[in-house]
Amino acid sequence: MDDTIKLDQFLKLQGMTQTGGQAKLLIQSGEVRVNGQVEMRRGRKLVKGDRVTTLGETFVV
Repeated sequence: MDDTIKLDQFLKLQGMTQTGGQAKLLIQSGEVRVNGQVEMRRGRKLVKGDRVTTLGETFVV
């Protein structure tokens, strides 16, 4: 079993975006940080414990 989730899927799951397209635009605009670092890859694999910050909110995977 794969215990990872792609960044764009995680943003949708958390309700930060409605569609994959919106997630892509948000990521490409430099508005998303993973563990404090700007992440530009929507396919970035997240693992349990990663912290995703965008639009003033932080979510823990």
